[in-house]
Amino acid sequence: MPISSVGRNSARRGITLLELVVVVAIVGLIVGVSFPAVSAGLDSVRMISATDSVAAFLNSAVNHCERRQEPVEVVIDLRRARLTAISMGPGYNRELQLPDGIAIESVSSGDAGASAEAEHQILLMPGGAVPGVGIQFVTRRGFRRIVRLDPMTGYPRVESVKPS
Repeated sequence: MPISSVGRNSARRGITLLELVVVVAIVGLIVGVSFPAVSAGLDSVRMISATDSVAAFLNSAVNHCERRQEPVEVVIDLRRARLTAISMGPGYNRELQLPDGIAIESVSSGDAGASAEAEHQILLMPGGAVPGVGIQFVTRRGFRRIVRLDPMTGYPRVESVKPS
């Protein structure tokens, strides 16, 4: 093969700047279109994880109260999106901080409607009925879930709230 034809073929290989710009534009378009769906999916996963953590936290407080026969105070701080469980016995002081993007919207009790006060205290008494409390959470996108303490069983349930 002559040397002049090898040089000519190697000069034609590769991509042009225009082809590279088109590929980058297509990738940018795909990322731009899929970003809201990915962001909503991450919010949903974050919400599910947070409400499951709150349910486990409340279950732990109820179990500690019944097993140790000690009263447990659960403090729900709406401003800081934090739950705290405190017992008079030594060594039981638990705290749960909700992740960024998840807020406590309201707390409702069985005898009263939802309240958006800054802080709520729930007292769990050994041998007593568990108060029927619901804690409503919300994401930045408006997705809501409620964790309710069942007064009959004392076990927390997680419910999704239908958008209105």
